[in-house]
Amino acid sequence: MRTSRLVALTAVSALALAACGGGDEAADPNGEITLTINVFGDNFSLPDNRELYDEYERMHDNITIVENRSDIGTHHQNLQARLTAGSGTADLEVIEVGQVSGFIGQPDKFVNFNEQDVDTAQWTDSTIQRASTPDGSSLIGLPTDIGGLAICYRTDLFEAAGLPTDREAVSALWPTWEDYVATGDKFVEATPDVKWFDAAGHVFSGILGNEEETYYNAEGDLVVEDNQAVREAWDTSVQAIQNGQSAALPEFSPEWNTGFQQGQFATITCPAWMMGYIQANAADTAGKWDIATIPGGSGNWGGSYLSVPSQGANTEAAVELAKWLTAPEQNIKLFKTIGNFPSQTSTWTEPEVANYTSEFFSNAPAGKIFPASLEDAPAQIYGPQSTVIGTTFAGALNSVEQGTDPDEAWDAAMTDIKAAAGEG
Repeated sequence: MRTSRLVALTAVSALALAACGGGDEAADPNGEITLTINVFGDNFSLPDNRELYDEYERMHDNITIVENRSDIGTHHQNLQARLTAGSGTADLEVIEVGQVSGFIGQPDKFVNFNEQDVDTAQWTDSTIQRASTPDGSSLIGLPTDIGGLAICYRTDLFEAAGLPTDREAVSALWPTWEDYVATGDKFVEATPDVKWFDAAGHVFSGILGNEEETYYNAEGDLVVEDNQAVREAWDTSVQAIQNGQSAALPEFSPEWNTGFQQGQFATITCPAWMMGYIQANAADTAGKWDIATIPGGSGNWGGSYLSVPSQGANTEAAVELAKWLTAPEQNIKLFKTIGNFPSQTSTWTEPEVANYTSEFFSNAPAGKIFPASLEDAPAQIYGPQSTVIGTTFAGALNSVEQGTDPDEAWDAAMTDIKAAAGEG
């Protein structure tokens, strides 16, 4: 759900239609320019992102930047509607990695970054390929961050349950997801008033974060129902629910935020952007968290692209802002302030990233943990409804947490997924 689902430049929203920055007449590049950027994110405030905008405005005294935010579904629906209408988009629009394949068939509606003096070699081939047309001629967005994967855990709750708290010893508890669930059994037996994890949907996403093919195959066919990896991820998540491990807290809900603050669960599947969410919503828990290796050792969850719709009146200025916001220097700043891990591979060995430790997370070496999780992670295949499908599974697992029969929940999810993909 970075995405996503949460990211400074990668988690964002849509303007009210009348207030969006698109237009038909070219703007004077030397005059006063207001650049609008639509981002997505649920209940997620990133004030540090404003600092980057302020910095850019100081460098360009004729430019004002306005960010607008909405939930991930509304954001992408509005973007598609406004692209179809030919007006109403912002100058810059963020597209989540699980949604980008739904837009690459409309390259004429976006500025082609292949024609904008961008060094695409700073990103992996697969990262660029996801936002490119099949023939590679058009690139509709520049990569912002990447998720990686780890497990964030509460050291105080581990200690109370008699489990080790040292991050290396904790990582050794779960070489596989089956071991993670087995450790959860020990935890809930020792501390019956605290749950092992926040929601089974996050366990499900974590398991699939190390799979190349999940909901779609390389040809773009929907394969979710017959993909054994998806079914196994579902069964493992359901088993954990049935073992009493889930706090059943839907992500980005007020109850989820309270769960962080009150220590209602001990672990959470943790892409890099989750660090920022935890810090923003549970500031009083600083020093009680640490970061361990993800079961299986590798995987990714999240990432986004910064695009410039071609209908805008300020495309030239918008392209320059997009290039600046996705440059290594800015991505490193975002990582250090809110945890969004930079997508440029060249940054991973920079001392500011590689040697970064998070005081909030007990000085965990986040700058080493997250790139290590990406070293062997597969280049995942996404389809036009990947994010919607992931959200559907999260909702289905939440229904199991509320008492729905798992087989009934699976069947209902399949019906909803096929309908969303136009196969119902």
